[in-house]
Amino acid sequence: TSGKIVVAGKGTEDFVRDVLEPEITGAAKLGYDEVLHPDWFEAHAGLDESGKGDFFGPVIAATVIAQPSMIKAWREAGVQDSKKIAESQIIKLDGLIRGTHGAVVKTCFCGMPKYNELMSRPGANLNRLLAWQHATALDQALAEKRVPWGLLDQFTEQPLVQRELAKKGVKDFDLRMRTKAEEDPVVAAASIVARAAFVRELDRLSADGGVPLPKGSGAEAKRAAIELIERLGPAILINFA
Repeated sequence: TSGKIVVAGKGTEDFVRDVLEPEITGAAKLGYDEVLHPDWFEAHAGLDESGKGDFFGPVIAATVIAQPSMIKAWREAGVQDSKKIAESQIIKLDGLIRGTHGAVVKTCFCGMPKYNELMSRPGANLNRLLAWQHATALDQALAEKRVPWGLLDQFTEQPLVQRELAKKGVKDFDLRMRTKAEEDPVVAAASIVARAAFVRELDRLSADGGVPLPKGSGAEAKRAAIELIERLGPAILINFA
């Protein structure tokens, strides 16, 4: 009744390719990514972030630059949008991406004390801060390996990152933006790198505070904040949240 179907088990690809696509969907997609999305397999940069919606932990922007051969290998290894991957797999794939010879991986952190200082200023805006972080990570990556274009998972309709790049003197680079950009395997790689960095930092903060700090911003995070305040005092929260 939902209009969705899950196909799993032995012979899945054959069933999708030989039955579902020709008889039901009428569209040949499985195994045709290089035909349908040739830009995915060009040398380019992917940009994504993590921590923006989490109560605890830093905001992290990541840039990954990859060549065609790497992109195919990463896809075969299971690289996709980090929101679709278990945490243990994210850490494993982050190691694969960072360990790929010739790949460029750069991250830009905004820790909690600095974040809280910046956001307390008049006219402060998270999107502008994030734009600066993305531009910084991308600028560092391009200094190591130049590619003609990159794709950003769009978080604002304004060309904020492009403006920050211009301030840094980055020229002749085509930064494209779109929502759901994690479909692009290099953006997916950036999402994995950013999330893995966030998870590692959250683990470190949990150890420092003596309280397991959860992801997200729901009731569990509120309970952890109360415990942290009771343990270390309210002034300490600025260093964790």
